Amino acid sequence: MAIALKRTGGLSAHGVKLLVYGQAGAGKTTLIKTLPNPVVLSAEGGLLSIADADLPFIEISDMETLREAYSWVLESEYKSVALDSISEIAEVVLNAEKKATKDPRQAYGAMQEQMADIIRAFRDLPGRHVLMTAKLEKTQDEMGRVLYSPSMPGNKTGQALPYFFDEVLALRVEKDGEGNTQRALMCDSDGLWLAKDRSGKLSSWEAPDLGEIINKIGGAA
Repeated sequence: MAIALKRTGGLSAHGVKLLVYGQAGAGKTTLIKTLPNPVVLSAEGGLLSIADADLPFIEISDMETLREAYSWVLESEYKSVALDSISEIAEVVLNAEKKATKDPRQAYGAMQEQMADIIRAFRDLPGRHVLMTAKLEKTQDEMGRVLYSPSMPGNKTGQALPYFFDEVLALRVEKDGEGNTQRALMCDSDGLWLAKDRSGKLSSWEAPDLGEIINKIGGAA
């Protein structure tokens, strides 16, 4: 077998792959407008916040539609693909598996395997920036601290999700000293909120503009 030798310097040319999570109403869907030339795969139906942008979207109601959307995206000319949200897509898969089997454990196991394949397939789309949004999960550790991370149905699926991505960003909504609401993307973990930036090119906090973040990382889809 011939070895295909590649160089790490060209990885960003295949596009930047991001996972962004946050609480309901934080503005995760609104972030899609800041992507370069995006198409949206929506499983939530809550696209009113980006209605003014008139973006193209595909409603994902079952696995067959998702597979067709993947094949279509491969042949499309869109520079960015947004899955909004991967948490809801996992629920679609889980519901289908629950109907196919009476054993809940088997349904969750099958969902976990399918979601791993789905996430890898979209993450590895060549020449595309890929955004996957996720809901917020709150857990408590043995010291009573509240921890924040992406939410998925099934503990194993949620725990595995961040490992698929080089960029895991938390969309935070906080009040400043004057009581004004501020939105920002947290790019580095503080021990309570899960976040990471393997590119090393982002600040601990970034403005909620994915186009600017992609430019900083150097992605050229």
